[in-house]
Amino acid sequence: MRKLLVVICILAAGLISLLPVQASGDEANVYVIPIKDDVEKGLNAYLDRAIRTAEENNADLIIFDMNTPGGAVDAARDIGNRITKTDVKTVTFVNSWAISAGSYIALHTDEIYMTPNAVMGASAVINQQGNTAGEKAESMWLAAMEAAAKQSGRDPDIAKAMAKGDIDLPELKAKGDLLTLSSDQALKVGYSEGTVKNMDELLERLGYPDANFQTVKSTFAESFARLITNPVVVPILLSIASLGLVLELYSPGFGLPGGMGISALLLFFYGHYAAGLAGYESMILFILGVILIVAEFFLPGGIAGLLGVVAVIGSILMAGGNVVHMAISIIIALFLASVSIIIMVKVFGKRMNIFKRLILTDSTSTESGYVSNVNRLELIGREGITVTALRPSGTVNVDDERLDVVAEGGFIEKDIAVKVVKVEGSRIVVREI
Repeated sequence: MRKLLVVICILAAGLISLLPVQASGDEANVYVIPIKDDVEKGLNAYLDRAIRTAEENNADLIIFDMNTPGGAVDAARDIGNRITKTDVKTVTFVNSWAISAGSYIALHTDEIYMTPNAVMGASAVINQQGNTAGEKAESMWLAAMEAAAKQSGRDPDIAKAMAKGDIDLPELKAKGDLLTLSSDQALKVGYSEGTVKNMDELLERLGYPDANFQTVKSTFAESFARLITNPVVVPILLSIASLGLVLELYSPGFGLPGGMGISALLLFFYGHYAAGLAGYESMILFILGVILIVAEFFLPGGIAGLLGVVAVIGSILMAGGNVVHMAISIIIALFLASVSIIIMVKVFGKRMNIFKRLILTDSTSTESGYVSNVNRLELIGREGITVTALRPSGTVNVDDERLDVVAEGGFIEKDIAVKVVKVEGSRIVVREI
């Protein structure tokens, strides 16, 4: 009997060891990673660090607490790839919005849960002008959405309908509209595993009712990098930099404009470096460009200055990650800087000392004693003799004064009597008598 009990216990232990073990309660290791606001390159650096932290601490579950209107396609692609690479179970908790790039990221997680008022979809590619992107970008994004849906075992046609309006799904949307799923619709078509009211209910549904979950918050550097790398902030920073440096070139010594310009550039490179976009090579190229521009003041020819400008622009393009977007930002910055300089010169040019080195404020006016020419109306009617032939201009002698004149008609020979008939500033017109 005793041997039988021992055998039963051993078999039971063996069977138990074969069953999957799931941590719960206080022993559960759950990490919550917020995905809020716009999706951009700075978010990718933060999420990579947060996922790595969860992996290093042997997390059982990663929950992405999502509320985003979307953002950059390239950033969403990198985030999706990073989520796919982790071995930790991932869940997206759509806590209001998973729009555009947000829906693409959500499709890379193992499960999706939504709050009752949450929506997901409307994932068309939009350019910086707010218009639908070109055919190539649209085709690429459709393929990416379809692949993400297939990877997570969901209907790819629904993912494509989120990105393109002409996908026909009459039971979910009108033709021509982008698909946006409500929580009920998402649950019905298999794009959601359930609808929950809050995080506590989600944890209970996932089997972690008493889990001590921890939220991985972004550091100050990561939050600052997200702000600096925002597509709206980048042109503003570059505009401040170009405006400040241009004004500094025309002001004595080193003052506020130069400090403002250099600070803006330092913020730009720091933010992109913290976001993992800029490397040391771009900063080295920028420093080299600044050295060449300074050297232009001491070297003839203009080659050093031209190479310096090219190096600075090249370093900014390298730091931005997306060359096209960064080129657009540089063009916008140069335009805004030019307009700002014109406005300040027109409005404050005579009031601020800094602009006195930019524009010429002195004038040679009549009130100051300057006269461009004398309109000698008293010569009209006087007679004289041509000193030279008039072809039709030449010289005449009027009352022992030699005058440069123009003949009214054609050719007038030398030593011919003439009469002044018109005076227009320095132009004296004569007629043969």
